[in-house]
Amino acid sequence: MWLLKLLSRLPLWVLYGFSAFLFFVSYRLVKYRRKLVHKNLSASFPDKSLAELATIERDFYRNLCDYAVETLKLLSISREQLAARMAYTNPELMGKYTNQGQTVLLLSSHHFNWEWLLVSGSISLPAPVDFVYQPVKNTFFNEVTQLARTRFGAFPVKRNDIAREIIKRRDKVRGIAVVADQYPGHGNDKKYFTRFLHQETAFFYGSQQMAALTQAPVLYAVVRRIKRGYYTCTLVEVGNPPYSKTDESVVANYAKEVEKVIMERPSEWLWSHNRWKNKR
Repeated sequence: MWLLKLLSRLPLWVLYGFSAFLFFVSYRLVKYRRKLVHKNLSASFPDKSLAELATIERDFYRNLCDYAVETLKLLSISREQLAARMAYTNPELMGKYTNQGQTVLLLSSHHFNWEWLLVSGSISLPAPVDFVYQPVKNTFFNEVTQLARTRFGAFPVKRNDIAREIIKRRDKVRGIAVVADQYPGHGNDKKYFTRFLHQETAFFYGSQQMAALTQAPVLYAVVRRIKRGYYTCTLVEVGNPPYSKTDESVVANYAKEVEKVIMERPSEWLWSHNRWKNKR
């Protein structure tokens, strides 16, 4: 751990040098998940030429390697530096609700850099942030990521404890952050199917269930990369209570907004994830 903390103190321009090396190794030598990335891109953009797909693929790997070193930087980055590099364009949209005593559900997606988005929310948003996470088997990785994510006060909630923690903390006005575009792979996951990027796609229905449980407004945090190491976040409303038990509007609107951002900036989404491994 101490070595990672020491490395994180290097200036970002030095860490981006490591990123360039990682890109060469992962893209050129090891070819990390290249076949999967190509398969996902080809299915999602059937109208693009091979040359266009190759450009997106190459840029994606560059962004992925930048994501790795930027996430390392979270172990030591200052509040001021992070706030300057992840600028929120309209935090007042969340404040409209939290100022009235309403908790807000914050949905994000695997757009670079979602880790900076999560941590910076505790700095730039008008209410404290809880974040939902899925523990992994690697204890050291869990320790590192939790240390980075909670540095500025974010409160971690295990995925299996969501309902219990929502009820337990119902009197606390806050944002509840969920990265909701991952494949719903757990056996008890309820799925919402829709046409997404030209493919039948399963979405995690839990975001809709959380909205129904909390009867909270739902905002999607759209991240856009401005230049290397600089991003903006714009909040987009995708749900407003009341929600009925059969309501699917939150997850449906969220899926449409995520697709819109991917179509606009395809190289900034996580294509190395096996998103379409199982069909209905």
